[in-house]
Amino acid sequence: MKIDLALVLQRLDAYERLVRLDKPIGALLLLWPTLWALWLASGGRPRLDHLAIFVVGTFVMRSAGCAMNDYADRNFDAHVERTRGRPLAAREIRPGEALAVAAVLSLLGFALVLFLNRLAIALSFLGLAIAASYPFAKRWFAFPQAYLGIAFGFGIPMAYAAVLDRLPAECWILLAANVCYSFAYDTEYAMVDREDDAKLGLRTSALTLGRWDVAAVMGSYALMLGLLSWLGARLQLSWPYHAGLGLAGGLMVYHWRLIRSRSRAGCFRAFMHNNWVGVAVFAGIASSFLVARAA
Repeated sequence: MKIDLALVLQRLDAYERLVRLDKPIGALLLLWPTLWALWLASGGRPRLDHLAIFVVGTFVMRSAGCAMNDYADRNFDAHVERTRGRPLAAREIRPGEALAVAAVLSLLGFALVLFLNRLAIALSFLGLAIAASYPFAKRWFAFPQAYLGIAFGFGIPMAYAAVLDRLPAECWILLAANVCYSFAYDTEYAMVDREDDAKLGLRTSALTLGRWDVAAVMGSYALMLGLLSWLGARLQLSWPYHAGLGLAGGLMVYHWRLIRSRSRAGCFRAFMHNNWVGVAVFAGIASSFLVARAA
C-alpha cells in the first residue's frame, strides 16, 4: 500500500496545532506557578524525579486541555478571527479525533501522577475535572478567567502534596496569587477577542467588565503582588525574592502601556509577555534560597 507522505505530514501538522506544540506560551504559563510551588515546598531543593514529572506533566496536560478546549469551542472558533484557522474549526480533523487525543494525553498525565504519593493522586482527579469543565465555563460564568486561574494553578496544590504530603496555608496563598495572575493575563487575552465573543454571545471578563477591564487587569496584578509579598514575609524569604517581585511589577506597568488603548495587537502582546512575569517570580524564589544557603 502506497503511503501519501504529503497527507501524513498534513495530518501531523493538524495534530501539532491541535495540542499547540507550535505555541508553547500556554504551557509556560502553567509551568512557572508549578515551579514556584515545587521550589517553595522543597525549600529550594526539589527532587529530580518530582521536577521531571511536573515539567513533563505540565506540557502533557496543557496539550490535553487544548484538545478538549477546541472540541468544546468547535462551533465558535470558525467565527473568531484569531481562532478560525484551528484544525477543528477548519475541519482538518474530526471532533472525535480531538476527544481521543485529549483522552490519550490525560491517561499519559495520570500515568506520571502514579509515581507520586496518594494525596497527589487523589488531587489529580479534581484537577482533571476542573480542567475538563473549564472550556464550558464561558457559556454560563461571567468571569471564566477566574475559573481558568484555578485550572492553570492546580499544579500548585499537586506540588505541595507531592513534596509535603499536606496542603499548608502557603499553598493556598500561592494558589490565590496565581488566580489573580491568570485572571490578569487571560483578561488581556479576552480583550483581543472582545468583538467576536460579543457577537457569539460568549461570556468573558473583558465583556463583563466593559470599560473597567484595564483597571481590573492592573488591580488583579497588584493583588497578586500583595499576596506574594505576604507569602514571602511568612516564609522569611530573602531580598532576591522581593527583587523578583519588583521586576515583575515593572513588567506589569509595561503591560498597562500595551493594553490601555485596547488594541488587539497590544493586548495580545501583553498576554504573551506574561511568561516573563512568571520567570521573574521564579528567579526571585530560586535566588532567595541560594542566597540563604550561601549566608
